[in-house]
Amino acid sequence: MNFIAESIDGIRAFFETGGPVLTYIGVLIFFMWIFIIERLSYMWFGYRTYRKQVVNAWKVRSDRESWNAEQIRIAMISRARLSLNKSLPTIQAMVALCPLLGLLGTVTGMIEVFNVMTLSGTGNARSMASGVSKATIPTMAGMVGALPGVFAVSYLKRTAKRETELLEDKLILDH
Repeated sequence: MNFIAESIDGIRAFFETGGPVLTYIGVLIFFMWIFIIERLSYMWFGYRTYRKQVVNAWKVRSDRESWNAEQIRIAMISRARLSLNKSLPTIQAMVALCPLLGLLGTVTGMIEVFNVMTLSGTGNARSMASGVSKATIPTMAGMVGALPGVFAVSYLKRTAKRETELLEDKLILDH
């Protein structure tokens, strides 16, 4: 129990050292990972059921050769592509926002350093160090939060493209 309390105190101290922007970065990263985990779980579990339904609906059709059948096939593939790519633009935006919020933290931290320098000159190193930490920690947190997000988005896009191509192959036209 003491370990948990010490961990919470350490996290609280880290957020206080980084300033208020670090809290926004933390919330953004939390929601970004909620979206990523949702997409991963859909691709690994939910999409399989959806793909089976689409393939079965195609195989049940008596007409798979006409122009109308081809348009229905294209619509089925498009719906599958949309279901696979759902939330990816939102995740990409969140990944892009992480470093931007980090830069915002840098600016606010440097403003604090300049305020300290204005009030007490360059002789108060301790107060200046507080502003510098508020400038560097959010930048680091934004970059650290964005990097795994970039890899996750890349994986999700690649998987969505591969699954769409596999579905196209399964829904072949009988010419």
